[in-house]
Amino acid sequence: MAEAATRDVIQDAEALAHPPPLSEDRFFGIRISRLNRRRLQNFQRNRRGFWSLWIFLTIFVCTLPAEFIANDKPLVVWFDGGLYVPVLNAYPETVFGGDFETEADYRDPFVKELIEAKGWMAWPLIPFSYDTINYNLDRPAPAPPSAMNWLGTDDQARDVAARLIYGFRISVLFGLVLTLISSVIGIAAGAVQGYFGGWVDLIFQRFIEIWSGLPILYLLIILASVVEPNFWWLLGLMLLFSWMGLVGVVRAEFLRARNFDFVRAARALGVDNVGIMFRHILPNAMVATLTFLPFILTGSVTILTSLDFLGFGLPPGSPSLGELLNQGKNNLQAPWLAFTGFFTLAIMLSLLVFIGEAVRDAFDPRKTIG
Repeated sequence: MAEAATRDVIQDAEALAHPPPLSEDRFFGIRISRLNRRRLQNFQRNRRGFWSLWIFLTIFVCTLPAEFIANDKPLVVWFDGGLYVPVLNAYPETVFGGDFETEADYRDPFVKELIEAKGWMAWPLIPFSYDTINYNLDRPAPAPPSAMNWLGTDDQARDVAARLIYGFRISVLFGLVLTLISSVIGIAAGAVQGYFGGWVDLIFQRFIEIWSGLPILYLLIILASVVEPNFWWLLGLMLLFSWMGLVGVVRAEFLRARNFDFVRAARALGVDNVGIMFRHILPNAMVATLTFLPFILTGSVTILTSLDFLGFGLPPGSPSLGELLNQGKNNLQAPWLAFTGFFTLAIMLSLLVFIGEAVRDAFDPRKTIG
């Protein structure tokens, strides 16, 4: 027994003196900590959220170069020994032997004959932009889906597939920018409010209660009658109210952690308040914050769609999912309009919700790797 105990002690001492090498954790070549590695594994275990992320990223990346997918201008024109890129540059009609100094209309049969006589044109996958009117319909608009218009046309003879691609890109970009800026403002406001507490917290809470009680829709209706709304105008107006979404979460985390021992030690060592807030407490608050970001993005996209549906969103004629739904409501004899808008929104919001659930599980400390 004594020899066995001595052998165990010696083996433990050797193990402590020569520990086994730790495997290096890397993700796509980036060195990460064991905690983040566990979170990534938890995220991948949620197969629904993991594949939803890849599907959403694929759709979003494909719609980013929308001008190269759906456009009423050719991608490349080879004319009389010269190469032209109309999708990037504007060329007058006289360059191709026409009579006018204005930009060439490449869908005009006369311009087509001029170019094809001395060269050729390469068109995008969808030869329509979001505002292109199809004058060659064989029936009144809105026209049903066909080989020319894959998802049909709206009541102004514009291609629905092209408007869907541009509208999806605008909706996602609007949601991402609004989520990013409002999160930065909300995190900073919640950090200040929770860290200092006292009168700062009290006054800030009363201000948030008053500010959140303002009728946003009425303000939009009033301001829409004064100025013409656009992307940046709507973004700025929604930013005035959307930053409050994360204040409560960050405030609670800072109120909980501001009296922890490591915070007191940092304060005793002379670290300033800004350093303590953003170097020591904020990483703990970011765990709860990151789980809310996909749901905030979903709400931002829904807000823009709702405003466009009511007519207080983007300028008339802009590609929008809400405007597409409004056309479906006004043209019940054209069900492809309502079905296109509904399924696009349903799929996009479902993917974002699934991603949010996977992120929530990834940061949940109760989830372990089996």
